[in-house]
Amino acid sequence: MGGGVIVRQTKRPFVLAAVMLGMFMAAVEATIVSTAMPSIVADLGGFSLFSWIFSTYLLMQVVTIPIYGKLSDMFGRKLVFTFGVSVFLIGSIMCGFAPSIEWLIASRVIQGLGAGAVQPIATTIVGDMYTKEERAKIQGYLASVWGISAVLGPVLGGLILQFAHWQWVFWINIPVGILAVAGVFVFLKEDVEKQSKPIDYGGTAILLLGVTSLMLVFIQGGTVWPWTSTPILSLLFLFAASLMLFIWQERRAEDPVMSLTIWKDKLIATANLASLTLGAVLIGVSSYLPTYVQIVLGESAMVAGFTLTMMSVGWPISSTLAGRWLVPLGSRKTAMIGAASLMIGASMFVALSYLQHPVWAGVASFFIGGGMGFTTTTFIVSIQSQVSWRLRGVATASNMFMRLLGSALGVAFLGGVLNNRLATYMEEVGTAVDLPQTLDVANLLLDPVQRNRFTSEEVDVLSGGIAFALNSVYIGVFAMALLSIFLIVSLPKSETNESN
Repeated sequence: MGGGVIVRQTKRPFVLAAVMLGMFMAAVEATIVSTAMPSIVADLGGFSLFSWIFSTYLLMQVVTIPIYGKLSDMFGRKLVFTFGVSVFLIGSIMCGFAPSIEWLIASRVIQGLGAGAVQPIATTIVGDMYTKEERAKIQGYLASVWGISAVLGPVLGGLILQFAHWQWVFWINIPVGILAVAGVFVFLKEDVEKQSKPIDYGGTAILLLGVTSLMLVFIQGGTVWPWTSTPILSLLFLFAASLMLFIWQERRAEDPVMSLTIWKDKLIATANLASLTLGAVLIGVSSYLPTYVQIVLGESAMVAGFTLTMMSVGWPISSTLAGRWLVPLGSRKTAMIGAASLMIGASMFVALSYLQHPVWAGVASFFIGGGMGFTTTTFIVSIQSQVSWRLRGVATASNMFMRLLGSALGVAFLGGVLNNRLATYMEEVGTAVDLPQTLDVANLLLDPVQRNRFTSEEVDVLSGGIAFALNSVYIGVFAMALLSIFLIVSLPKSETNESN
């Protein structure tokens, strides 16, 4: 059981409800913030820093998840879960009070530091409390939290923006988090056996340094710094050096952040690389679709929320079907169904510049969700079937890690595409009207008061620039989807499915 023993006085239903609340709070954050982003940028400015709102949150989750897992073995689940949720709530309060986009980004870093504890510790608590026979049903409850939060997030975001200030997108976490902490603190009884487990702080620090340097290249390259400038070349050198240093560190670490041995298995390596690119596809749709629907299509935050919700409808449906079809069809054929769904969805997003309608955007979102459900379910089951029980936890965690890393890098890369294309458009077309030649000119369009000060010609130029930039983002999403499909096709037949 790791860090200790769950004693009989534990009230399992109350603890389960508490950890599900905590997971809901962390899971809903991504979609609810996406819906609110146009309003946030209109209020705080900083359109050029748009992608940092998402990438910093995801990055801190990526690098802290392995550490929190080990800390919970050393100090117990209750203490680490309480600490993580508390840090998340402090970050949420700071986000709500943010006077500038830079403050908001710093607050999202703190939120991400806390969120890294929530999912792994909640899953571990359930594993401690329930027997092997009970866990399958209970894990189903936990999985449903992500589906429900993905559906409710955009709707809640739309409702908040319609009837209250965007600050409540963050402050709504506070009562939920307090209830989650109270439930675990009061009802979870554990007899902690202190363990001295090594934590690979060196590997974590190197990983943070390398990923951050690559994200800076994606976001700043071609806009703030030319591609051949000293800062960009220095960051690329730092990333390459960090990658080599990380591999060296993980080979020598007693208990590494990422075990390199499992990467020798072709199926695991291919599935994890596909998860990296799928993470980029996922974040490309969820981060930028609400902005496209509200600015380019001129729809309300509620409509924007519903278009994103369609992805959350497609995901659980396809996950359920994948679970049923995996045995009769085999993993490769099931994954290929997901690849086909991804291709349809990504193609529809590219065509969004010609068929500008929220229903088209919603259907495209549904197909992307369908592709994610088929592929992620297939990857997890295939990976878990490929390794022994001793390596199953590490192998499963590596797949989750790669998808989160893909989202963090993907939002940085696509944010760079957005900034580059908008800057190019303003240089070529924006000079025809009297507009500031900066990326943050988009802030003015998002603010209803400022928008009314522009002539119709100026509004058309601004709207056209954002549409041009976002359409380029969806070409980037399409490219990531193509790469994912190539990797899915390259999946080897696992031993368990060799006949398929």
